[in-house]
Amino acid sequence: MNQPPPQHPYQPYGQPVPPQQPPGPPGYGPQPVHGAYPAPPFAPQPFVRRPPRAGGHPVGAVLLGLLASFLVALLYTVLNVATYKDQTLTTANALYLGHALLNGAIVGLLVGLVGGRSNGARIGAALVAALGAFFGYTNSLPLVYAVESTPTAAWDLLSYEPFFPAKAWWTSEADGGVDWFSPLGLVLAAAAAYGIAYAMGTRRRA
Repeated sequence: MNQPPPQHPYQPYGQPVPPQQPPGPPGYGPQPVHGAYPAPPFAPQPFVRRPPRAGGHPVGAVLLGLLASFLVALLYTVLNVATYKDQTLTTANALYLGHALLNGAIVGLLVGLVGGRSNGARIGAALVAALGAFFGYTNSLPLVYAVESTPTAAWDLLSYEPFFPAKAWWTSEADGGVDWFSPLGLVLAAAAAYGIAYAMGTRRRA
């Protein structure tokens, strides 16, 4: 009588038993299948180039520009008071415009070096330079009046007419109309400060 084929105790359905691999050397387990290595616990992030930062110190740059503008305006005030008797109208306008350019150039240089690419610092430089050009001239007028008259008379004039320096800055001595050199000086100072600050800030971060 034909006997049924013997069945492996762990193969109840008569499937062939997979061949047994010979045991490896002691201490070595089964070799992992190609591509089945576990992933490392962490992977380094790929290098991503960050956009350039504006850098610099905008607030400190504007404060430094303000100090420089004050000093340049003070020097111009002293020069204006010391030489006003020898100035012609052409000389006075040339000194005023030259001071405006110098004020803007120094302020723009300092703000550009310290403020970097900050647009706020550049705008602040333009405003500071324009104010320096304005006050450098207007501050000299009461001093000139004090020299011509007395300090007390100059103080009384300012007390009675506090906007006298600004009106004199705006009014032309030749015909009593608008002195267009006055706003031109503000434009030159602001443009010089902004342009130089932009150039120096871009060059600093290039």
